[in-house]
Amino acid sequence: MVSERSDGSRVPVALKILIAGGFGAGKTTMVSSVSEIRPLQTEEVLSGGDHPDDTALVEGKTTTTVTMDFGRITITEGLLLYLFGTPGQDRFWFLWDELSQGALGAVVLADTRRLAECFPSIDYFEQRGTPFVVAVNCFERDPRFTPEAVSNALDLDPGVPVVLCDARDATSARNVLIELVEYVARRQLAGAGRR
Repeated sequence: MVSERSDGSRVPVALKILIAGGFGAGKTTMVSSVSEIRPLQTEEVLSGGDHPDDTALVEGKTTTTVTMDFGRITITEGLLLYLFGTPGQDRFWFLWDELSQGALGAVVLADTRRLAECFPSIDYFEQRGTPFVVAVNCFERDPRFTPEAVSNALDLDPGVPVVLCDARDATSARNVLIELVEYVARRQLAGAGRR
């Protein structure tokens, strides 16, 4: 996965990954926890305005992403992931087409308290044929569900991985990203085998 420059130095492969999901699911937190650089964040204070956000199940949330979050993580010496966190509210979805250009795949973060908020992200990636995994962000004091139960509730296609995670924990977030890269590789191998 590493190419060489004319001077013999190695150039790592860089892959673009989207981090998507509903409002308050943990996208900014995940990018921040795993990024090895200071993440770029476009957070703004929530307002009541024309499009008030429902914060009933997202205690203490006072800001929201209005454009994107950006971070970077080195998986191996030859593999870098560039992470692009999408805005969660539908009024910012016009940005998704630009953000998704060239993406290898996506992580859809799910909050089981508000599981229905995953459907727009899942529909978006399914319609575009973008590989994705669902990462259930396990919040304290919330009921735990098995990956199979979440997969059934979301009516996912067979084989779409569902993993439990803690978006605040770098190791947990990194494991989700590795699961996505491995899933994309399995899909590509399966596609090559059918030719």
